[in-house]
Amino acid sequence: MSKTIGFVTILTVISTGCRGAESETRGQGDGSSDGVEPVTVSFPTSDPYASGFTDEDYPRVIELAQDVYAYEQIHHAGGEVITTVSMFVVTSEGVLVADGQENPTETQLLIETIAGITDQPITQVVVASDHGDHTGGNSVFPSDAVFLMHPTSATTLWPTTGNGGWTGALDVNESTQLDLVEDEQVLELGGREIHVLHLGRAHTGGDLVVYVPQGKVLFMSETYLKGIFPAMRSAYPSEWVAMLERAEAMDVDVYVPGHGIMESPPILHHELVAYREAVELVIAQATKHHAAGLSFEEAAEVAQFGELEALSLRDSQVPRAIERVYMELNGKLPQ
Repeated sequence: MSKTIGFVTILTVISTGCRGAESETRGQGDGSSDGVEPVTVSFPTSDPYASGFTDEDYPRVIELAQDVYAYEQIHHAGGEVITTVSMFVVTSEGVLVADGQENPTETQLLIETIAGITDQPITQVVVASDHGDHTGGNSVFPSDAVFLMHPTSATTLWPTTGNGGWTGALDVNESTQLDLVEDEQVLELGGREIHVLHLGRAHTGGDLVVYVPQGKVLFMSETYLKGIFPAMRSAYPSEWVAMLERAEAMDVDVYVPGHGIMESPPILHHELVAYREAVELVIAQATKHHAAGLSFEEAAEVAQFGELEALSLRDSQVPRAIERVYMELNGKLPQ
């Protein structure tokens, strides 16, 4: 059973519901000169059970701003349990959903949850990440919904047949309405602006984010993996850092990750900065060992990641991340 809660309630959950979770206090950046108060981080990983949640708490629906919601559900990955986050915006002219869930059953639950909040139909679906844990259930969205995606994601998910049609992936047929977003598209729904943006190649190359100015909410999908070791199997490492810096420079109050336990806006902002620093550390470690002549397998064995060792999916993601940085250093990333 989903629960709709606001951020005031989330703050209460953080202080009273973290059975067995260890908290740590970190400042923004190095905390030495920017004047930002330290932030208490209650959930250092994306494991909901370690943070005191149970199956009965999920899916969680969090109202981020008026008619803007995060939907957080349990997800199994790499032999561990994490959470996957979608976002939806309710307007008088329909509902926009940013990212589905991993399979038709889970995405149908998302659709039913939305139907319990509004009678408005789902009219737009943004494919912010083209990875299967966010697109595997796209076939159950309404057949007349428009799918917005970057051309790179369209090529990945719906390769052209050569005659202008689309084929194959995820049970989507030739009648699917596609709207390609190369840089930016501004939607007007029910008098509300919704910006669909490509801030640069990051986790997949076709990454999109969704910005709602009224509420200053930015859904970042898998460009922001809260509490998770940087996952780089299809990433563009250095460009990812630049993309995150662009997001940090935007006028945003609430940064929404594609994976990770939702918390208060200050913690979400802090953890975004920490995540960018984590990507930078992975690049630095890989670059160091690449220069020393180690193979990426050898580098994965000896690399030192400090606080990142506690992040979810550390063991499964380190070799992939090191290999991807090596590809970038060797000029072998796909273009």
